[in-house]
Amino acid sequence: MSFIHVRFYPLIFAAFHFFPVFSGAELSFEYDQARPIDLKKTSARQDGDVSLREVSYAALEGRNPATVISREPAAGPRPAILFVHWYGPPALTSNRTQFIPDAIALAREGAISLLIDTPWSDPDYFQGRTRAGDYARSVQEVKELRRALDVLLSLPQVDPTRVAVVGHDFGAMYGSLASACDQRTKAFVFMAGTQSFSDWFLYGKPKLAGKERQDFVDQLAPLDPVRWLPKLRVPILLQFADHDEHVTNERAAALAAAANEPKTVRTYSADHALNQEATKDRIAWLKKTLWK
Repeated sequence: MSFIHVRFYPLIFAAFHFFPVFSGAELSFEYDQARPIDLKKTSARQDGDVSLREVSYAALEGRNPATVISREPAAGPRPAILFVHWYGPPALTSNRTQFIPDAIALAREGAISLLIDTPWSDPDYFQGRTRAGDYARSVQEVKELRRALDVLLSLPQVDPTRVAVVGHDFGAMYGSLASACDQRTKAFVFMAGTQSFSDWFLYGKPKLAGKERQDFVDQLAPLDPVRWLPKLRVPILLQFADHDEHVTNERAAALAAAANEPKTVRTYSADHALNQEATKDRIAWLKKTLWK
């Protein structure tokens, strides 16, 4: 997650100093699973023998663009992967294009992948959000990732017993909640996320202190990824960087300790964006886990 370019507007945030507290008992990620997906193809291109189809689908709120990557024709049933990108502007990969290389490599092994856009596909996402809305918006995003799983599983020849979710940064954090409450996820890759959403939503101005800060942390606490990783009972790969400007070694260690076995933890000589070694390991781990 890169915030170098972000311009904060104190007047926008200053108006929101009230953070209602929600108990864990009130937390629900249920949604209307019967809503039609209404998948529409907008364009397509080829990368050798791999097809990249640009599509849109009926999200829970509006329509959402996505990319389906697979090799055609392919014998089914096939492993399926949902990729959820990072927030790293001004990097050009701060959207669903981030995982195109991963998806192409896995398509050549027979997988089908869905790469989705998210609210943080917008480079100005962070400056446009408000702390007063972070909790409700986060709950909605978990529901939207479950909706994306609906879309993935609706694709032809998907093997529902071999479905993985891969997320980086915000994608890892929201992905951990979606995967923990949705039994359809059979493997999960957590890339350079942190243990609590407040770790990142406290960035910017105005700075919070004292009771106001603690109230905000307490409000988001039921959503802490470090609380949800223990609920996952599937193989997990956790990837961290030893020069991560946002995820400290202590935060990474807490997340690694929270995850259940079977888990694989890798730390790379890299920054928050990770590196090619992490990509290579991730692809190899997915192949080993989904092609058993």
